[in-house]
Amino acid sequence: MTQLPDPVDTAVRALTAMGSGTRADVEAVTHPENVNREAKDEPPACRGLGPDATWATAIWLRTAFINLRHTPHDVVADGDLVVVHATMSGTQTGPFVAYGENAAITQVFAPTGRDFAVTQTHWFRLRDGLCIEHWANRDDLGMAQQLGWVPPTPLYLFRCARAKRTAMRAERA
Repeated sequence: MTQLPDPVDTAVRALTAMGSGTRADVEAVTHPENVNREAKDEPPACRGLGPDATWATAIWLRTAFINLRHTPHDVVADGDLVVVHATMSGTQTGPFVAYGENAAITQVFAPTGRDFAVTQTHWFRLRDGLCIEHWANRDDLGMAQQLGWVPPTPLYLFRCARAKRTAMRAERA
């Protein structure tokens, strides 16, 4: 009889793979039917199921933030549910592109070169020893303040408008 991996280890590996893992690391912890409940605000490629969509989320985040890291603090498991309280940190060196429910670009936050560190709580449901569902509670306002997105200066608003125009042209190409 094959023993399933430790659910706590699987969830922590899934979270840390988003910032620093390889495609193989993501595939090793992601169920083929995995759904990311946070993908509604992400690029279209992130909205599917399984490792491809999960990897697309990692690439989307890494395009905006270098040195992206999730540092787990507390982990609680109950049956097939694992909750990880962590700090996400990094440096914004690329544009952060936000999407609406219709998969259209809604906002682009121009790179600021600033560092951030915010706490988050990630919820993972497991099946067959792999992550099959993910959702999160994040401190998006705290991140926006640390990165200088809010309150915006007139110059930063101009830079964001220019970055959005560039992203929309790239998406159409």
